[in-house]
Amino acid sequence: MKRHIKKVAVIGSGIMGSGIACHFANIGVEVLLLDILPRELTDKEKAKGLSIEDTVVRNRVVNENLQAALKSNPSPIYNKKFANRISTGNLEDDISKIKDVDWIIEVVIERLDIKKSVFQSIEKHRTPGTLITSNTSGIPIHFMNEGRSDDFQKHFAVTHFFNPPRYLKLFEVVPGPNCKSEVTSFLMEYGEKFLGKTSVLAKDTPAFIGNRIGIFGIQSLFHQVKDMGLSVAEVDKLTGPVIGRPKSATFRTVDVVGLDTLIHVANGLYENCPEDEARELFKLPNFIETMMENKWLGSKSGQGFYKKVKDKSGKSTILELNLDTLDYQESKKAHFDTLELTKSVDRVSDRFPILVDGKDKAGEFYRKNFASLFAYVQNRIPEISDELYRIDDAMKAGFGWQHGPFEIWDAIGVEKGIELMKNENLEVASWVTDMVAAGTNSFYTVKDGATYYFDIPKKQYLKKPGQDAFVILDNIRSTKEVWKNPGVVVEDLGDGILNVEFISKMNTLGGEVIQGLNKAIDIAEKDFQGLVVGNQGANFSVGANIGMIFMMAVEQEYDELNFAIKTFQDTMMRMRYSAIPTVAAPHGMTLGGGCELSMHADKVVAAAETYIGLVEFGVGVIPGGGGSKEMTLRAADLFRKDDVELNILREHFLTIGMAKVSTSAHEAFDLNILQKGKDIVVVNNDRLIAEAKKHALIMAEAGYTQPVKRKDVKVLGKQALGMFLVGTDAMEAGGYISEHDLKIANKLAYVMAGGDLSEATMVSEQYLLDLEREAFLSLCTERKTLERIQHMLKTGKPLRN
Repeated sequence: MKRHIKKVAVIGSGIMGSGIACHFANIGVEVLLLDILPRELTDKEKAKGLSIEDTVVRNRVVNENLQAALKSNPSPIYNKKFANRISTGNLEDDISKIKDVDWIIEVVIERLDIKKSVFQSIEKHRTPGTLITSNTSGIPIHFMNEGRSDDFQKHFAVTHFFNPPRYLKLFEVVPGPNCKSEVTSFLMEYGEKFLGKTSVLAKDTPAFIGNRIGIFGIQSLFHQVKDMGLSVAEVDKLTGPVIGRPKSATFRTVDVVGLDTLIHVANGLYENCPEDEARELFKLPNFIETMMENKWLGSKSGQGFYKKVKDKSGKSTILELNLDTLDYQESKKAHFDTLELTKSVDRVSDRFPILVDGKDKAGEFYRKNFASLFAYVQNRIPEISDELYRIDDAMKAGFGWQHGPFEIWDAIGVEKGIELMKNENLEVASWVTDMVAAGTNSFYTVKDGATYYFDIPKKQYLKKPGQDAFVILDNIRSTKEVWKNPGVVVEDLGDGILNVEFISKMNTLGGEVIQGLNKAIDIAEKDFQGLVVGNQGANFSVGANIGMIFMMAVEQEYDELNFAIKTFQDTMMRMRYSAIPTVAAPHGMTLGGGCELSMHADKVVAAAETYIGLVEFGVGVIPGGGGSKEMTLRAADLFRKDDVELNILREHFLTIGMAKVSTSAHEAFDLNILQKGKDIVVVNNDRLIAEAKKHALIMAEAGYTQPVKRKDVKVLGKQALGMFLVGTDAMEAGGYISEHDLKIANKLAYVMAGGDLSEATMVSEQYLLDLEREAFLSLCTERKTLERIQHMLKTGKPLRN
């Protein structure tokens, strides 16, 4: 039976329930969100003369929860308009509506009696064959199955989302004891393909996979930090980006999640895992118990491991908790010699061997930490998973780790990991020693561009499932490389499609990247059918190499700078007017030049989590790689007879002038940075390059014809220029922008008006590019622009001077 999910019901509108409802709305599904009736009227409702029978009162709980979610930051929804896909109701008046949905998701409080009561109510109205899942993170599924009908049990599973559902990719699927295999398969596939998740099949064990390993890791650290005399800030320095973990690292993450939430899961693991060899680690250290007594729960209570205070001048300062005295003190910058050795090592996986060989306290920390992690995960097979890759997938998708435990072990070396464990008097699992004795020295290997994992029962490598829908650049780079320089690698994706992968620092667009793009187009036009520009770094590109621009401007090498900008512009125009189709595959931060490149591709296949915009005002210039020209052209293409053309142009002017950045790919359509009917959005980032390749191939095989350069761009001349200048003067007079902001805005106004032409005129793209480049160069001669660039280079933050 083929299933189509057109409508879902989410029962429970708390933080998780509202987040799940929003994410289904994100992907275009209609959602019915239900919650309990309020027990009594509020004072405000009494003042309005409302009664408990009024609909607005009866739906107050669900509506307030949903509105709170929609106002939260970061937003759970790709575009505020998508909230219209969610309808709300209560469990008394509207429960009968679930008969029309395709999937019912229960997200109520973690109490078995309440869940059973909700399931009993659901059974009265649910249409047989409808999927029914619970978002529980700890209640055994066989308890929830008790008393349910045969049809209910056949279609019942746990689908455990991680919070926030939009951003964390882990989707644990735990089938009920009587759940049909096709239901499990459907949920796994739907999670990957439609929800954009990493679907991980888990067993009905306490906390499943992600939280079992994740909470162990945090609890282990709680004990280790005291034993080693490390501070809160030092641990966060050691467990953050240097090892491929989020910036919030350990203690900041606990503050955000809430100490009470973590302790609830840890206590559950202690109670429900009597055979766990590391059970004692789930006991709370004394300092954690004191924090709980004091209600120092983290962000929700205003203080946890960190506390924000204001001094007498009103300046905010972050204090950290001293774990010995339990007083808050000024946070000192952590420094370790071992970490200094890794600064020049870009690949996180290459840092692990350096870190465990460290001669200072950091090296000791990593040796102890990784030894305990390896010892724990080896013993969880087959208890929580039959396959080791599922543990790695869960930690990467649920906790934001760049590398899972077995991948870290591989990076250090399997035998080195065994040595670390023995040094800490930790027993090595027999399956690991057997594997090494048989001559297998890694948990993973790559063959023909695919990842294979070591299967323990079969004692051989098996292909990791689900890869056919992905292109994994790390796996093909060594064998499919066509051309390379220090800024890019050009790879053959197969079927006549090339890929340009940026490998510069933060994927900035400097001379080497521009050279690589041109070379890739040369190669593709000669021997291939199409070109994709995509990478699998943290971000697509943070923009042009402003350090290079700064040096040229400071040295007053204006001819060289003019040549560099023109080369950038010409390269963007080659993206647009090459003989082969070009597809950009942006994701994450896609700023400045990265945005300009995307706008000049024939098609953009963007990850849903793409934060794209023209941000050049922040460094004192206008978009100089074709961005100003392109926004002018796109505005002109929207002009219609009898339209107020100035209003359309002004919107596009403000997109640049206010340095607007979309908070999702879907928002980028509202800014006309992505174009409706041409560009598309992919929810699962792992599928991005494969999808981009598919669209390049479709265009090529449909008979792609090299476009003709545009000479029909309508500019409005003095009419638009006058409007812009009046507006910017008013902004400066009102104190909304600085004198230098005014100068930048007026330069942009001149470009987007097409100069001071006496009347509306048709011009070429090259005409606008020349105006754009001239304005960009003139701003680079300004002292305040150089101050802005320098400030950005030093701090990573814009300067308003």
